[in-house]
Amino acid sequence: MVAIAGSLQISHSAYADQYDDQINAIRGQVNQYQAKASELHAKADSLQVALETLTAEKNAIQAQLDLSQAKFDKLTNDIAVNKKKLADNQDALGAIIADLYIDGKVSPLEMLASSKNVGEYMDKHEYQSSVSQRLDETIGVVKTLKVQLEKDQKAVELVLSDQKIQKEAKVAKETEQQQLVAQTKGEENAYHELTAQKNGEINKLRSQQAAAIQSRASSSGYKSLGGDPNRGGYPAQWMNASMSSCSSDPWGMCKRQCVSYTAFKVDQTYGNMPFWGGHGNANQWGNNARAAGIPVSATPKAGTVGVQYSGAYGHVAWVESVNADGSLTISQFNANWSGDFSRWVVDRSFFNEYIYFGG
Repeated sequence: MVAIAGSLQISHSAYADQYDDQINAIRGQVNQYQAKASELHAKADSLQVALETLTAEKNAIQAQLDLSQAKFDKLTNDIAVNKKKLADNQDALGAIIADLYIDGKVSPLEMLASSKNVGEYMDKHEYQSSVSQRLDETIGVVKTLKVQLEKDQKAVELVLSDQKIQKEAKVAKETEQQQLVAQTKGEENAYHELTAQKNGEINKLRSQQAAAIQSRASSSGYKSLGGDPNRGGYPAQWMNASMSSCSSDPWGMCKRQCVSYTAFKVDQTYGNMPFWGGHGNANQWGNNARAAGIPVSATPKAGTVGVQYSGAYGHVAWVESVNADGSLTISQFNANWSGDFSRWVVDRSFFNEYIYFGG
């Protein structure tokens, strides 16, 4: 705690903390990187869906290929079986023909003489003729079946060839799609890394800014007051709000920011805080008040709102009292980017003007 060493003079440009513009510019970059990362994430999801479709199509072709291969293998086996059957029947027919040739050298009288009777002679002759006819018919059937099997095999072979070409095409597309997914996810991760890097730069600048405020305050006779564990009555449940994203209060202000606390104090004291969501930066409050017919003055008064216009967002605080020496006791939030409550004693020139919500 530092005692007041005289009138506190802080210029508007000093309060701006030259870091504000840098932080604002970097935050713009972060927003762009996050938007690009989100765009790439959506693109990667779409590419992944397309990849899964290609993989399913490839697997379906492979299933058809497996069935065709099984059919081709069965036809190959059937052809081999029928070739053997044809060879066996041809061998049998050859033997019969040989027998007929041998028997053909025997005259009918000699065959009849060697037979016990005419009936046996007739049986021999009919048997040879019947067996020869049956073998000849069987060979014809086997040949026909062989031709059909070979035709079917050729057709299946063409299907197999076509299916293999289709599979190769799907595999090529699948590989290309996998590369696109990996590339897109890599680009997305790169933007996430850039976002993290820039957020780190923002945090560093905020730390430098907070240190600069404290340094300026100490050298200018600034006094920071302790006490008030209730943080000016600010709702405890709002203290868990994130500082990296905006969670709006009932007046459209981001919780744990200077504007939210000050709006709360106005509503708590007068019950007439307007809804300034969407145009609620601290450096907009003066014009907002004038547009709403609320008095604005260069003279401070207890129960008014001090407005500082410097910086990207400006700053507002609640004036608790005007002290005998002309200094002001104020309460505020997020003066040092910590998102917390503080009470200061400052010179009235700390603010550009004051809003009289109480009239």
